[in-house]
Amino acid sequence: MLKSPPSPEPTTPYEPPCKALHVAAPQVGSRRKRLWDLEHLCHCPLVGVSLPMDTLRRLVNKALGGNAVANDYEVHAGAVSECARRSKLSELMQAELDARYAREIQNFKLAKSSLAVAELWIKYLSAGDVAGAFWAGLTHPRCDEPLQEAMCKDLHMFQHQAGAGVRLEIVRFNALADENGVLARELARVQERMTRVMGQKSCEMERMTTELMQARAAAIAKDSRIAFLTQDLEALQASIPQLEDKQRLQKRVDQMTARQSELEAQNAELRRKLAASDRAAAERVAAGLALLEMPTPEDKPALQAQPITLHLHHKVVLCVGGRSGNLANYRDVVERVGGRFTHHDGGVEDNVSVLDANLAAADLVICQTGCISHNAYWRVKDFCKRTGKQCVFVENPSASSLERGLGQVVAMAESTGDR
Repeated sequence: MLKSPPSPEPTTPYEPPCKALHVAAPQVGSRRKRLWDLEHLCHCPLVGVSLPMDTLRRLVNKALGGNAVANDYEVHAGAVSECARRSKLSELMQAELDARYAREIQNFKLAKSSLAVAELWIKYLSAGDVAGAFWAGLTHPRCDEPLQEAMCKDLHMFQHQAGAGVRLEIVRFNALADENGVLARELARVQERMTRVMGQKSCEMERMTTELMQARAAAIAKDSRIAFLTQDLEALQASIPQLEDKQRLQKRVDQMTARQSELEAQNAELRRKLAASDRAAAERVAAGLALLEMPTPEDKPALQAQPITLHLHHKVVLCVGGRSGNLANYRDVVERVGGRFTHHDGGVEDNVSVLDANLAAADLVICQTGCISHNAYWRVKDFCKRTGKQCVFVENPSASSLERGLGQVVAMAESTGDR
């Protein structure tokens, strides 16, 4: 059973704390003090500060071999009274304090004088870490009675300040608790609003996901129909013999039809202008002014219709390239100057291998470089260079450019004396 605490000893008058201690300590041994070697006034603050209550109760139960039924104050008072002598409980407390504050004990070993111990104690006191430093300082071999008393006074004032700080912290804690309650209620409202918004967004995402799946299914169905139609088209094309030739011929028929419509429109326009010119000429003859007047704008189409002043003497003119819609104009230009017209499209639809035979049969070659394949262009150029056949390269595929090309061929022939 725990002993009751002894009656308090008379206190001494207040002395300056350890911060003002400059008295040299007497030289003693190097052995650290034990708990029961300390002054009785050190036991109460040491047990209260350096040993937590649950640890102290555990040591008391271990020393008694059972569970103590006393309250915290009685356990503290009994432990303080046991510190005055060497007993099982005091030895347990000694071992617990050494193990718990081994780092502080090691740090205080560096102090070789009472002043050095006091400086270390002040350092720990300023940092607020007093539990281990109090035990390590009191048990240090250089800690004398004045230093012990000063340390106890410092710890006493530190406890007062700590109590005031605790009360201030309680006030701050209560204020923070009130603020926390307000923030918690606001957070609850925000969470409720966010939960509602998230629910709406989830419904919207589900709807958009459904629409996306439907769109993907529709796209897959379209791709499948396209694939099936492509297969049917390929099968249909394979079942029709000479489909490509028929398509090419149909394309040329369409081009010729369009060209025929264009020529008919041009013929109608020329007939209209011719009729107007005839009427104008009749009026001028009737007035007797036909020889005095300059040609009118209505006479220009008739003048343009006059044949060019060239003659090819039935030479074969091969036109390579050009536009398929202008073939009739090409033929008309060549035949008006006494030539025979042949054509090769330059490898667009006609076979390129036939080009050599056409070149060999031609007397004159006009290559329209703007509407011809590269292969046909080099074939024409190489053939004419090897054979010395007259060839003119024309960039513009118009009928007027063909006329100028014929003029160049004739001029070349006249300059060489080859008619």
